[in-house]
Amino acid sequence: MDSQSPRVRQSSITLETDEPNLQNRRKPGVDQLPFFYWGLWALFIGLGIYFWAIFLSIVRLALLQQNLFVSAITKLLWISGLPSTIGIILIAIDLAACFPQKRRGVRHFSLPLSDKPRITVALTAYNDESSIALAVGDFLSHRLVKRVIVVSNNSKDQTVERAIEAGAITVNEERQGYGHCVYRCLAEAARWNDTELVALCEGDVTFRAADLDKFVAYIPHAEIVNGTRIVEQLRDFSTQLSTFMYYGNFFAGKLLEVKHLGRGTFTDVGTTYKMMRRDTVAEILQFVKPTINLEFNAHFLDTALRHDFSIVECPVTFHPRVGVSKGGNVNDLRALKVGMRMIWGLTFGWDWLS
Repeated sequence: MDSQSPRVRQSSITLETDEPNLQNRRKPGVDQLPFFYWGLWALFIGLGIYFWAIFLSIVRLALLQQNLFVSAITKLLWISGLPSTIGIILIAIDLAACFPQKRRGVRHFSLPLSDKPRITVALTAYNDESSIALAVGDFLSHRLVKRVIVVSNNSKDQTVERAIEAGAITVNEERQGYGHCVYRCLAEAARWNDTELVALCEGDVTFRAADLDKFVAYIPHAEIVNGTRIVEQLRDFSTQLSTFMYYGNFFAGKLLEVKHLGRGTFTDVGTTYKMMRRDTVAEILQFVKPTINLEFNAHFLDTALRHDFSIVECPVTFHPRVGVSKGGNVNDLRALKVGMRMIWGLTFGWDWLS
């Protein structure tokens, strides 16, 4: 990539990297089917029906009406047994027959980096004029960072101007949506062959450059290092990540872990801070769907695991945002909607949301 490229580019691009080698990726087979995941949901449904019967029983006793709801309670108790039994069977099949093969399929990397690996940092931005210069300056000050790219998703304020003034290569992604913005970030970063690593983040200074050293320590053991905010001691109490969002991300992370049983430990599906090897970026972009919006991070992780990319989590510090959130953390209601769409995508596939 020519270092004299224009500082601002407007049009969308086609990824121009070396041809990715996909031959070593395992094709999803029967042994990779998420029997445990399906079984867990069946068990949840069965328990939900059972507890509804218990609730009706409590109401009957409270009203001192011994004959009230008897028929309904009996039917609910019988019905609850079917999904519960199916769930237990599916979980048993996965643990007994599939889990050993799934664990054997995990590749434990120990791939050394150069003595001083260089990083291209790509930041998503949307109306972040109050924070983008701080974020760019923070990452450019890190000893391993070669350059910072800012991808503005049609910002209406001075985000682009502030990013350029701070020293970032600035790009405008005309296709609106978080997925398009992230995809463009990764595509732009992968064009530069003078850096081994690509770090993806956002321009609101909730994440800091100091954590790049943690990512570099983890990257020899995986192709993708995903930051996790679910470490209480590393989270500022005044961030937009409420208690509801904190545990909601943890719950969704555990669903991802169960779906890809044996592939890793996951606690946060919503974080935007990641590091990848440059050649990994070229590969993963062949599979992800940029049309996924605020659920893109969960889609990214799910798709990567399905196609045999190795992922390890890294705890990162989480700071208060500068400016106003425009994503899934605006409030708990919006976070709930995004979370439900994530669960829908994990369960029924992402084509529904693209």
